[in-house]
Amino acid sequence: MTLEQLRIFVEVARREHVTRAAQALNVTQSAASGAIAALEARHDVKLFHRVGRGIELTDAGRMFLEEAQAVLARAASAEQALADYGGLKRGTLRLVASQTIAGYWLPERLAVFHRRYPGIELSVAIDNTEGAARAVLLGDAELGLIEGAIDDPALAQWPVAKDRMVMVGPKPVEAVTNDWLAGAPWIMREGGSGTRSTFEAAVRDRGLDPAALNIALTLPSNEAVLAAVRAGVGHGVLSALVVGPSIEARALHALPFHLPERPFFGIRHKERYRGKAGDALLGVIKAYDQQPDWVI
Repeated sequence: MTLEQLRIFVEVARREHVTRAAQALNVTQSAASGAIAALEARHDVKLFHRVGRGIELTDAGRMFLEEAQAVLARAASAEQALADYGGLKRGTLRLVASQTIAGYWLPERLAVFHRRYPGIELSVAIDNTEGAARAVLLGDAELGLIEGAIDDPALAQWPVAKDRMVMVGPKPVEAVTNDWLAGAPWIMREGGSGTRSTFEAAVRDRGLDPAALNIALTLPSNEAVLAAVRAGVGHGVLSALVVGPSIEARALHALPFHLPERPFFGIRHKERYRGKAGDALLGVIKAYDQQPDWVI
């Protein structure tokens, strides 16, 4: 049984005439007659009485008409759902983003996306860079936005933005020497964090082993690190997106330690379906060029 057979049956039942139904559906009369005959033969039941030159539904035909109309209505609804999905009128986009991106960089861009595509439901999970990559790898998220590079052949990775890291402390420091780095107390993000890996790479570039740093606290979020530094527990390295307001308010001081720009990356599984909603969000991100004044 096919949808085409059902369409022909419903049209013949509506018009009580095979030829006129065939003309309405733009099929040949033999094709219409063949569709009805195939349905009757397959189920060994008569759907129409042949009365002279006319036809009328049997009891079985009347029962089947209701079912056939319901099936065709569901098929039309399903077709419309796919059309809406393809046209970004409805659907769901599952994202995962690392903390700095999710908390400071992404929300304004998601707001633009929502205004443009209000029918798309956005689901955003937050994890560190390694956790976000794992979520995309396992299919828990279609699109990831992370702060550090990932070496996984199953994941496609490309830069979507740049971020400046800033070393901050509760008091000014005239010079950040290697001796000062080794002796100062540090508030660090957890292992697997892109923020932490960026700082550790900069320390290595200065010829120091990050394991030799005096780590006073290891904390699981940017906000926790920021609060500890503001409380005078130690020094930290965070995104300018995170520390900018505190520097402007003179609650923290930027220290003279050069940290290179780091890219924000988009990641996707190479073999999974690329949804149009994800592509649309990447288009919004690409077009969005507004940045806070305190981003260096």
